[in-house]
Amino acid sequence: MNVKIKLSDCVRPLLLGALLLGAAAQAEVQPLNRVVAIVDNDVIMQSQLDARVREVQQTIAKRGAELPPEGVLSQQVLERLIIENIQLQIGDRSGIRITDEELNQALASIAQRNSMSLEQFRAALERDGLSYDDARDQVRREMIISRVRQRRVAERIQVTDQEVQNFLASDLGKMQLSEEFRLANILIPLSDGASPQAIQAAERQVRELHQQLRDGADFAQMAVAHSASETALEGGDMGWRKAAQLPPPFDAMIGAMSVGDVTEPMRTPGGFIMLKLLEKRGGATQLRDEVNVRHILIKPSEIRSEAETKRLVERLHERLLAGEDFSELAKSFSEDPGSALNGGSLDWIDPSVLVPEFREVMNNTASGELSKPFKSPYGWHVLQVVGRRATDGSAQFREQQALTVLRNRKYDEELQAWLRQIRDEAYVEIKL
Repeated sequence: MNVKIKLSDCVRPLLLGALLLGAAAQAEVQPLNRVVAIVDNDVIMQSQLDARVREVQQTIAKRGAELPPEGVLSQQVLERLIIENIQLQIGDRSGIRITDEELNQALASIAQRNSMSLEQFRAALERDGLSYDDARDQVRREMIISRVRQRRVAERIQVTDQEVQNFLASDLGKMQLSEEFRLANILIPLSDGASPQAIQAAERQVRELHQQLRDGADFAQMAVAHSASETALEGGDMGWRKAAQLPPPFDAMIGAMSVGDVTEPMRTPGGFIMLKLLEKRGGATQLRDEVNVRHILIKPSEIRSEAETKRLVERLHERLLAGEDFSELAKSFSEDPGSALNGGSLDWIDPSVLVPEFREVMNNTASGELSKPFKSPYGWHVLQVVGRRATDGSAQFREQQALTVLRNRKYDEELQAWLRQIRDEAYVEIKL
């Protein structure tokens, strides 16, 4: 069911702090500029690299961590820019466009998360030397990358009913509502079909890093300097995970670790990984709100433009207001294969597993009411809230939680594999 994919795990969060930290870097005038990398049909300029390096340096300094050597940091940052550039080009070729309306909504949400109005947010940016246009451009890039990943990675992840039941019957499944762990990682990568010599070299490197950590080296600094993980420049911080979301053998060992512990290096399909436990939380069952909601989804396509898609949803909305049956229209028009045959019904669902755009409209729609047409990363929707309830862990709720955990686990693995694939397939010429 497409709308159940939680996009918060597909892309790194964009917060006000990150925007402000990059302000001074972007405000400086670069007297000289040159190409530092050719990436397929685009280039990365020295000014882009310098600006991002300064932003990362300020972020690391704010955490109080020691900076790695500038050359090492520049290589890490350049690799991040290359991966971002490849994804942006994929988005451009795929016809992914972010409308001004969507961009305005995203900026308003960022301002709201930082307890500001949009006017206060704009003023805060200007005080730190970052123009509002620069902020819009940065958010636009983040949104394009998010949608590229959703299309190329999230949509091809499938979780069967049997996998859900097997998970719930497992020891890890029974524990999945207990604790959550905030983790950081260091990844020393291995390509598919790596030679024995390459495997041995990677293992020597990760063992040396592990010994340095045991001797007191800072994990975040080591991640910035050496890790190939998607979260390397954030000190390896992966955010919160449940044990069941981690690949074996980390899933079984994390519960016995104390905050601050670092695992032994472990071989995974992507390379050698070490995890550090930063925090623990949870363990008590809590009441959660569920919403019974149904929707109609219409997607833009090569033969139907964004404007035509919007007009179609608006016409369906008018027909619903005129009294036509929601279920019949959903069966005839909805392009969500997971719900269309059920009259658009998503049944009772935990709002946290829905994408933010869908969740926000749903939360602002009263029971029995119809929403106005709105857009999410999946297309144009109109929804109706059938009812609301609180639950403390019914069988249906546990199945939904299991589905979410399994999807997130598969997404993390699939994303890393996909990023390695597009990097290997791209033409990249580094000019440094």
